[in-house]
Amino acid sequence: QVQLVESGGGSVQAGGSLRLSCEFSGNIYSAIGMGWFRQTPNQEREGVAAIYLSTTTRYAPFVKGRFTISRDDAKNTLFLEMNNLEPQDTATYYCAATRSPDVPLIPSLYGYWGQGTQVTVSS
Repeated sequence: QVQLVESGGGSVQAGGSLRLSCEFSGNIYSAIGMGWFRQTPNQEREGVAAIYLSTTTRYAPFVKGRFTISRDDAKNTLFLEMNNLEPQDTATYYCAATRSPDVPLIPSLYGYWGQGTQVTVSS
């Protein structure tokens, strides 16, 4: 089992920045791969970024270099640094954990999920 708790969401204006954090605990071997996903009420959950250990990352095309995923395994924390935010980035953001080393952006490949943190970007 892996427990995940997100924090750092909030409301910002377009062009602003936020840093999301996800503290994880439990069986860390089930969290060698981690990812950030987002969802709005009218859309399916979509992958934003994924990381395997601290060596491999993958980003969704819409990120366009604006976001950076990282992890501090000494502190059991996953991060998502988001810059130049756009109104279409408004969503609930979730962190997730997987045993897969393939940095997938497919929600079904993740077995553990946090409760989500809301990000709202106004124009």
